[in-house]
Amino acid sequence: MLIKADYEAKTVFEIDYDTLKNEGIKVIAFDLDSTVMKSKSGEFSNEVLTMFENLKKDFKLLIISNNNNPQYIEKAENQIDFPVIAPAKKPATQVSKEFLKEHSINPKDMVMVGDRPLTDILFGKFLGCKTILVDSISWMEEKPIVRLARKLERIVNI
Repeated sequence: MLIKADYEAKTVFEIDYDTLKNEGIKVIAFDLDSTVMKSKSGEFSNEVLTMFENLKKDFKLLIISNNNNPQYIEKAENQIDFPVIAPAKKPATQVSKEFLKEHSINPKDMVMVGDRPLTDILFGKFLGCKTILVDSISWMEEKPIVRLARKLERIVNI
Protein backbone atom coordinates (compact mmCIF):
# COMPACT_ATOMS: atom_id res chain seq x y z
CA MET A 1 0.00 0.00 0.00
CA LEU A 2 2.89 2.37 0.67
CA ILE A 3 3.61 2.95 -2.99
CA LYS A 4 0.12 3.23 -4.40
CA ALA A 5 -0.19 6.57 -6.12
CA ASP A 6 -3.04 8.84 -5.08
CA TYR A 7 -3.92 9.33 -8.75
CA GLU A 8 -2.97 7.83 -12.10
CA ALA A 9 -3.05 9.26 -15.62
CA LYS A 10 -1.79 8.00 -18.94
CA THR A 11 0.55 10.98 -19.34
CA VAL A 12 0.99 14.46 -17.85
CA PHE A 13 -1.44 15.75 -20.46
CA GLU A 14 -4.32 13.70 -19.04
CA ILE A 15 -3.97 14.86 -15.41
CA ASP A 16 -7.01 16.70 -14.07
CA TYR A 17 -5.23 19.86 -12.93
CA ASP A 18 -8.51 21.58 -12.04
CA THR A 19 -9.18 18.90 -9.43
CA LEU A 20 -5.72 19.42 -7.97
CA LYS A 21 -6.34 23.16 -7.74
CA ASN A 22 -9.72 22.55 -6.08
CA GLU A 23 -8.03 20.23 -3.55
CA GLY A 24 -5.68 23.04 -2.52
CA ILE A 25 -2.56 21.89 -4.36
CA LYS A 26 -0.27 24.87 -4.89
CA VAL A 27 2.93 23.18 -6.14
CA ILE A 28 3.39 20.56 -8.84
CA ALA A 29 6.71 18.73 -8.85
CA PHE A 30 7.46 16.74 -11.99
CA ASP A 31 10.06 14.06 -12.51
CA LEU A 32 12.16 14.94 -15.57
CA ASP A 33 13.13 12.01 -17.78
CA SER A 34 10.21 10.08 -19.26
CA THR A 35 7.68 12.17 -17.32
CA VAL A 36 7.92 15.61 -18.96
CA MET A 37 10.88 15.02 -21.26
CA LYS A 38 11.60 12.14 -23.60
CA SER A 39 14.34 10.16 -21.87
CA LYS A 40 17.88 11.27 -22.73
CA SER A 41 16.60 13.88 -25.19
CA GLY A 42 17.51 17.00 -23.23
CA GLU A 43 14.63 18.83 -24.90
CA PHE A 44 11.12 19.66 -23.73
CA SER A 45 8.53 19.35 -26.48
CA ASN A 46 6.53 22.43 -27.44
CA GLU A 47 3.46 20.70 -26.02
CA VAL A 48 5.15 20.34 -22.61
CA LEU A 49 6.40 23.93 -22.63
CA THR A 50 2.86 25.14 -23.43
CA MET A 51 1.50 22.97 -20.60
CA PHE A 52 4.03 24.52 -18.20
CA GLU A 53 3.02 28.05 -19.23
CA ASN A 54 -0.65 27.24 -18.63
CA LEU A 55 0.02 25.56 -15.28
CA LYS A 56 2.10 28.49 -14.00
CA LYS A 57 -1.11 30.55 -13.90
CA ASP A 58 -2.35 28.42 -10.98
CA PHE A 59 0.64 26.52 -9.58
CA LYS A 60 4.28 26.86 -8.63
CA LEU A 61 6.26 24.31 -10.68
CA LEU A 62 9.36 22.27 -9.87
CA ILE A 63 11.36 19.54 -11.54
CA ILE A 64 12.77 16.94 -9.15
CA SER A 65 15.15 14.61 -10.98
CA ASN A 66 17.65 11.90 -10.13
CA ASN A 67 19.67 12.79 -13.22
CA ASN A 68 23.22 13.55 -12.12
CA ASN A 69 24.61 14.90 -15.40
CA PRO A 70 25.22 18.64 -14.78
CA GLN A 71 25.26 19.54 -18.49
CA TYR A 72 21.98 17.72 -19.10
CA ILE A 73 20.32 19.41 -16.12
CA GLU A 74 21.64 22.81 -17.22
CA LYS A 75 20.21 22.23 -20.68
CA ALA A 76 16.80 21.49 -19.12
CA GLU A 77 17.04 24.52 -16.82
CA ASN A 78 17.78 26.82 -19.75
CA GLN A 79 14.42 25.95 -21.33
CA ILE A 80 12.24 26.79 -18.31
CA ASP A 81 11.94 29.50 -15.67
CA PHE A 82 11.34 27.44 -12.56
CA PRO A 83 13.64 25.38 -10.30
CA VAL A 84 15.17 22.02 -11.09
CA ILE A 85 16.32 19.99 -8.10
CA ALA A 86 18.98 17.50 -9.22
CA PRO A 87 20.38 15.10 -8.38
CA ALA A 88 17.53 14.54 -5.94
CA LYS A 89 18.44 10.96 -4.98
CA LYS A 90 14.79 9.84 -4.92
CA PRO A 91 13.24 8.07 -3.10
CA ALA A 92 15.37 9.74 -0.40
CA THR A 93 13.93 13.12 0.57
CA GLN A 94 16.79 15.03 2.21
CA VAL A 95 17.84 17.11 -0.82
CA SER A 96 14.27 18.07 -1.68
CA LYS A 97 13.24 18.73 1.93
CA GLU A 98 16.05 21.28 2.21
CA PHE A 99 14.86 23.05 -0.94
CA LEU A 100 11.21 23.01 0.16
CA LYS A 101 12.06 24.37 3.60
CA GLU A 102 14.24 27.10 2.08
CA HIS A 103 11.34 28.15 -0.18
CA SER A 104 8.58 27.79 2.46
CA ILE A 105 6.82 25.01 0.55
CA ASN A 106 4.69 22.65 2.62
CA PRO A 107 4.67 19.12 1.11
CA LYS A 108 0.95 18.89 1.97
CA ASP A 109 0.36 21.62 -0.65
CA MET A 110 2.31 19.71 -3.31
CA VAL A 111 1.83 16.82 -5.71
CA MET A 112 4.67 14.71 -7.12
CA VAL A 113 4.16 13.53 -10.70
CA GLY A 114 6.35 10.73 -11.99
CA ASP A 115 6.59 7.61 -14.10
CA ARG A 116 8.33 5.32 -11.58
CA PRO A 117 6.60 3.82 -8.53
CA LEU A 118 9.85 2.86 -6.79
CA THR A 119 11.43 6.30 -7.06
CA ASP A 120 8.91 9.06 -7.80
CA ILE A 121 5.83 7.73 -6.00
CA LEU A 122 7.75 6.33 -3.04
CA PHE A 123 9.57 9.68 -2.76
CA GLY A 124 6.25 11.52 -2.68
CA LYS A 125 4.91 9.19 -0.01
CA PHE A 126 8.04 9.65 2.13
CA LEU A 127 7.81 13.41 1.65
CA GLY A 128 4.13 13.50 2.65
CA CYS A 129 2.66 14.93 -0.54
CA LYS A 130 0.05 13.65 -2.99
CA THR A 131 1.33 11.55 -5.87
CA ILE A 132 0.38 10.94 -9.50
CA LEU A 133 1.73 8.01 -11.46
CA VAL A 134 1.91 8.53 -15.21
CA ASP A 135 3.23 6.44 -18.04
CA SER A 136 6.30 7.54 -19.97
CA ILE A 137 5.69 10.62 -22.10
CA SER A 138 7.18 8.63 -25.00
CA TRP A 139 5.64 5.25 -24.15
CA MET A 140 4.76 4.55 -27.77
CA GLU A 141 8.45 4.73 -28.75
CA GLU A 142 9.88 2.55 -25.97
CA LYS A 143 11.46 -0.80 -26.70
CA PRO A 144 9.49 -3.90 -25.64
CA ILE A 145 12.03 -4.73 -22.91
CA VAL A 146 11.57 -1.26 -21.39
CA ARG A 147 7.78 -1.66 -21.51
CA LEU A 148 8.13 -5.03 -19.77
CA ALA A 149 10.34 -3.54 -17.05
CA ARG A 150 7.78 -0.77 -16.47
CA LYS A 151 5.00 -3.32 -16.23
CA LEU A 152 6.95 -5.37 -13.68
CA GLU A 153 7.72 -2.29 -11.59
CA ARG A 154 4.03 -1.38 -11.51
CA ILE A 155 3.11 -4.74 -10.05
CA VAL A 156 4.17 -3.29 -6.69
CA ASN A 157 1.79 -0.36 -7.25
CA ILE A 158 -1.04 -2.00 -5.29
